[in-house]
Amino acid sequence: MSPSSANRPYHHGDLRAALLESAERTLREKGAGALSLREMARDIGVSHAAPGRHFKDKQALVDALALDGYERLNEALSSAADRPDQSFEERMTALARAYLGFAVENPELLELMFARKHDPDSSAQLAAAVDQSLGSFTRMIADAQERGEIVQGDPERITTVAAASLHGLAALIAGCALDADETLAGLDAHVHLLLHGLKPR
Repeated sequence: MSPSSANRPYHHGDLRAALLESAERTLREKGAGALSLREMARDIGVSHAAPGRHFKDKQALVDALALDGYERLNEALSSAADRPDQSFEERMTALARAYLGFAVENPELLELMFARKHDPDSSAQLAAAVDQSLGSFTRMIADAQERGEIVQGDPERITTVAAASLHGLAALIAGCALDADETLAGLDAHVHLLLHGLKPR
């Protein structure tokens, strides 16, 4: 152990939160390949052994980062969808705005979240968080069906169509094919078109 690392404190007020914050900053600035527990420790000023109390290896850190992302996304989606006094189109627009807002603010994190979501080694906790994010959509769809606001049918299939449309916008923004501000400004019209289709009325 070098003298400099020996002098670094082992303890930290909230080491886990500080490590996740440092990891997300690195992800945003340098990409997932640059994530390193040793670098995170150096960044926040603790010994290189300290992160091991919370994350056994880099993969555990990545999983925690993905889970934290899903928890934040789920909070935003649940808040947007839980508006029983509004029409389905209003709730759908609010949910779309919450999802796209998260995607625009956190493109690198969202990419990592989706990558871990499809990994067969991902944790049960992460799988539950993924299910919860889709659940916000599906519950809102099922509720709108009960109210007679939208067509009947498998709510999960309808959710897939709606979610694919919104994620498509997020992907186009991330790929610089669409301007984020213009897309968010036109989101009401996008949701209206999604809900009412292309047939002449």
